[in-house]
Amino acid sequence: MKIAILNGSPKAANTAAMVDAFAEGAKEAGHEVEILHVGKMKIAGCLGCEYCHGKGAGTCIQKDDMEKVMPAYKDADMVVFASPIYYFDMTAQLSAAIQRVYAIGKPVKASKAALLLSSASPNPYEGAIATFKGYCAFTGIENAGIITAAGDENKSEAKMAEIKAFAKAL
Repeated sequence: MKIAILNGSPKAANTAAMVDAFAEGAKEAGHEVEILHVGKMKIAGCLGCEYCHGKGAGTCIQKDDMEKVMPAYKDADMVVFASPIYYFDMTAQLSAAIQRVYAIGKPVKASKAALLLSSASPNPYEGAIATFKGYCAFTGIENAGIITAAGDENKSEAKMAEIKAFAKAL
């Protein structure tokens, strides 16, 4: 299975550790993993201009780093979204990358998606989880799971083992 991980903030050490644990477990299970550091990329939000559904035939009018993300996204059997929670939601960069998938409507091959969230405080996940669940419902993709880590759980051996085991079991 090909897995594309969209990391909303590769600079956030806690999220990076979660992504690494997931990738390690998935690779051990024989999956192909590509990590896309969308938090470092220049990706604008969707303009809602509908170019993609007309003249663009599935391509966005905006020319930015989403052009690097879309091929991996289209080829993935599973998409994993990873983000720290900074202000009650996933990072703006990850949110923009999710919105821009509107150009193709839904992933071409992906049948599963997962969400990895880290935070300094407990229970700030409601907005990000609602977005993720809405995404899964709209695209018809199976919600394979949501893993959160707060405070001391971040980078803990137990939490990293949980994430690795989750990825191995896919």
